[in-house]
Amino acid sequence: MNAIVILFINATLSLGLITVAFWLPHLNIYAEKAGAYECGFDPMSSARLPFSMKFFLIGITFLLFDLEITLLLPLPWAMHSTNTYFTMLVSFLLVSVLALGLMYEWTNKGLEWTE
Repeated sequence: MNAIVILFINATLSLGLITVAFWLPHLNIYAEKAGAYECGFDPMSSARLPFSMKFFLIGITFLLFDLEITLLLPLPWAMHSTNTYFTMLVSFLLVSVLALGLMYEWTNKGLEWTE
């Protein structure tokens, strides 16, 4: 019974917020407001410079490998479980996927900072 009430309240709030957002006036964006702000002065150059795609890819790679490492952190506590063989198998598979990903990045020169 409580789940139905919670779902009803969530649906009502969601629909209410969507309705309010739909009926609110849209903001008018004009050139001065969309431009860069440099202490009240006109910008000397473009503030929206493109950044290196290599930097973006290295950042994403770091996040993926960091996530896999955090999955390995509870491994010492998992070794105390009753099924140690399964725990070791899963951890070996996780490290294998991590190593294969690193080899793939290395062979495709994804870790090279300069082109």
